Amino acid sequence: MLPKFLFGEDTLTVSVALDLVQGRRRGVLSESTKELVLKGEQHVSKIVDNGATVYGINTGFGILANTRISKEDTRLLQEKILQSHSVGVGNAIPAPIAKLMLITKVHALAKGYSGVQLSTLERIIWHIDQNCIPVVPEKGSVGASGDLAPLAHLFLPLIGLGSVMIQDQNQTWKTVSTTSIFEQHQLVPLQLGPKEGLALINGTQFILAFATLGVDRFFRCLELADWVGAMSLEALMGSASPFDSRLHDLRPFGGCQLVAQRLKKLLDGSAILESHRNCDRVQDPYSLRCMPQVHGASRNAWLHLKELVEIELNAVTDNPIVFNENETISGGNFHGQPLALPLDYACFAAAELGNISDRRSYLLIDGKWGLPTLLMDKVGLDSGFMIPQYTTAALVTENKTLCFPASADSIPTSLGQEDHVSMGSISARKFNQVVDNLEYILAIEMLLAAQAIEFRRPLKSAGMIEHMHSLIRTKIEFAKEDRVFANDIELAVSLIRNPDFLTTCNQHSNTLGITLNEGFASYSLY
Repeated sequence: MLPKFLFGEDTLTVSVALDLVQGRRRGVLSESTKELVLKGEQHVSKIVDNGATVYGINTGFGILANTRISKEDTRLLQEKILQSHSVGVGNAIPAPIAKLMLITKVHALAKGYSGVQLSTLERIIWHIDQNCIPVVPEKGSVGASGDLAPLAHLFLPLIGLGSVMIQDQNQTWKTVSTTSIFEQHQLVPLQLGPKEGLALINGTQFILAFATLGVDRFFRCLELADWVGAMSLEALMGSASPFDSRLHDLRPFGGCQLVAQRLKKLLDGSAILESHRNCDRVQDPYSLRCMPQVHGASRNAWLHLKELVEIELNAVTDNPIVFNENETISGGNFHGQPLALPLDYACFAAAELGNISDRRSYLLIDGKWGLPTLLMDKVGLDSGFMIPQYTTAALVTENKTLCFPASADSIPTSLGQEDHVSMGSISARKFNQVVDNLEYILAIEMLLAAQAIEFRRPLKSAGMIEHMHSLIRTKIEFAKEDRVFANDIELAVSLIRNPDFLTTCNQHSNTLGITLNEGFASYSLY
């Protein structure tokens, strides 16, 4: 029996949202929530019957807000808004992100302030439970009146239009028409009630879905960057003294203190570290010495984003908000700026984590401090690991080009009615593009560090670093000569992207009685 999540009642977090996407939990509506939704629907019906002019219920949208719609046409209006706003372009977003949009939209609508029909919520939940995910193009939202175009595409299947993605027997996603799915499951299109079309397309769920996924992915990168950075430091015979807690207590940024603690614990008991404790090297390069400051600053940015995303996960971002039949407020809860700014900040933070990782990769192939140049005993005929660092250099530069803050731009829409927009949808997509590249950058550093540390044998690193090294070696062999390193890079990034890899590393630390993040619960995702 799967654990249940009560839409509209329970608190949605990043980890719970991803559990719902992966089918580790099942979202349901409680009887009390159903009553609340029905009450909201009744409020809207009374507004229509009373004849009062209320935006989005019996008026047009955007610049057409002052155009009155007859009572007879209020339902037709809802279908037309889904059709007219379905103007997205580009590739379809991945099915898990579209599913996350469905989940976050249900949670917001189930709070009872949107005036939607219970049958509408139940149909959306059916799509979630059946893994029948609407096709949503990636581009077209300016992140202001909500993610209008993506959400319109997301809900076209409710009225029998659009396409959906389903998984075949091999778990491969394929696209089919909504019509064929309806025939297969004996479903009919819904008849949307007054305001429902607007309630469905107003909201930040496109931004929010990408942000939620990005928070999870960036968290794993931050955790792994410390492990990989520690392995690189060991291979380069670096010092652990810059990670002394007394130093970081004098400048008590939480992220910096956490990274210093983690690095200190990861390196504790290392024979390699002990072997050069009294060497004559005065200082390490910044990419080793300043890992707490750089990794830590990125952790602070991540924490800021996570906190704001989890506010948004439990927010009502519809418009207008229906409190009762006599009180509706047309405001701007759909505006994406509260997420657009921290997403851009997190984008920079992810890019910088890649920047410092590339610098460590360069040091590893530089031939200093006892390591062979290009990490092979004989180079000339063999190029060694020269060219993988070209790839990190290219990815780092690509990330820099993605760091222009989309939230710094605004273009008026709706003939000037919507005269300031957030562009948060672009911020959210760019953030995940940067994380895509970051995963490869860290994978290449991990590949190089695993190669380099073997040149320190028979000396061993600390137990946790050695355990990580052994996990890497189950997939990637030590390179005695050149081979197609693209294959090695793909194997390394598959480890980085597999949550089980980090989980296994952390479980080993726990068996040793070491809690890496002890005392920093707020920096945890779970």
